Amino acid sequence: MTTTWTAPGISCQHCVDAITAEVGKVTGVTDIAIDLDDKTVAVTGGDNDAVVAAILEAGYDVN
Repeated sequence: MTTTWTAPGISCQHCVDAITAEVGKVTGVTDIAIDLDDKTVAVTGGDNDAVVAAILEAGYDVN
């Protein structure tokens, strides 16, 4: 199942790399797609709470 969150602070490749690195550590995550134009993070697999915590750990707010 894929869940999509809004991360309004993302704006560049560094943001993508930071979020991808943290979310990639979450057990069960199989895919991460970040859209800079829409400021969204779509994640397949993993626990939703753990994914949100990983995005926050990367330094970005998430809705």
